Amino acid sequence: MRNAAAISPAPHARPAKAEPLRVALFSGNYNYVMDGPVRALNRLVAHLEARGHAALVFAPTTEKPAFDHEGELISVPSIALPGSRSEYRLGLGLPKAARRRLEEFAPTIVHVAAPDWLCLAAMNFARDRGVPAVASFHTRFDTYPRYYGMGWLEKHITSYMRYFYGRCARVYAPSQSMVDELRRDRIGRDIRLWARGVDHALFNPGRRDTVWRRSLGLSDEDIVVAFVGRIVREKGIDKFAEAVNEARAAGAGVRGLVVGDGPFRARFESMLPDAVFTGYLEGENLARAYASAEIFLNPSITETFGNVTLEAMASGLPCVCAAASGSRSLIDNGKTGILVEDVRNAKGFADALVTLARDPALRAQIAARGCEESAEFEWEAILDRLIEDYRDIVASAA
Repeated sequence: MRNAAAISPAPHARPAKAEPLRVALFSGNYNYVMDGPVRALNRLVAHLEARGHAALVFAPTTEKPAFDHEGELISVPSIALPGSRSEYRLGLGLPKAARRRLEEFAPTIVHVAAPDWLCLAAMNFARDRGVPAVASFHTRFDTYPRYYGMGWLEKHITSYMRYFYGRCARVYAPSQSMVDELRRDRIGRDIRLWARGVDHALFNPGRRDTVWRRSLGLSDEDIVVAFVGRIVREKGIDKFAEAVNEARAAGAGVRGLVVGDGPFRARFESMLPDAVFTGYLEGENLARAYASAEIFLNPSITETFGNVTLEAMASGLPCVCAAASGSRSLIDNGKTGILVEDVRNAKGFADALVTLARDPALRAQIAARGCEESAEFEWEAILDRLIEDYRDIVASAA
């Protein structure tokens, strides 16, 4: 497998007194729902400021944010997405007050993180003022309709994404497999790798807590299979439930541990009556939950990277994942985890769970290799490389 250090270009030499960057960041979500992309964007803003650069964020907001965000955030008008994803909001563009603040900020580069109206307005602003615009690719939105009975929409959304990302000087994808996928589908003209990192001081095997496990009703003999993330259809919750139930029926002694919340939690709970649902966890509580399981299962095919998979690897868990996009770049099949090729049904996932549940030595071997591999993903080096790439783009546009 490839890793971020091997793929990302080495930083170019820079003058000691290079001018600080002024980065205007636009996103559909920055602080109202905690997810993988939001964690990455907040880390980026914090790192930019720590390195002496300026950052200004424009995004929809809500009355009750999920966490304290990094940097200065300018709220823009938005509406809730219809249906079961109403916790997310659609930015409606740049109103006059926000545009004035953007003009005062005078960005040297514009970074957009979602193919919505807000980010379209940002790219128009950048074009009119000769400022380079880049995009980070976080989600294959065009795959979502297949989970909600609207598969006919997929080709139209893909076509729009070609138009949107084709306007950007560069597109940053979070994994090499996603870089390859976007190139194949002609989404973006110049596609680069911006990998993700993991906080090894937080996520590590030492966080395991048997007392906490027992407090949840999990016995020392249970083989705990963890799910971490938003509880929505596109995360593969049906496949997770079916796989765990099939492995239980085969006598593998597994139990589900679900960490997260979302609009389909009640449905998930009904499919997994023997599982433990903790709700949303973060920080040390989340790290403890990972390390206190035996196996991590991620059946989602929509992940562009898989932050949760990397966190699980760092926490010492053997990971079973769908052989799709981000997971292919994180996992070396059979060595640092198990990739399931046939994702149309749950059998492959269930078979992998049974194999790992019945072989503690294999679990330990894969976990150790995965944990070692996760050490390659360090946030500081990854974000420094992105800043150097910003500088190259700004210099080329001057």
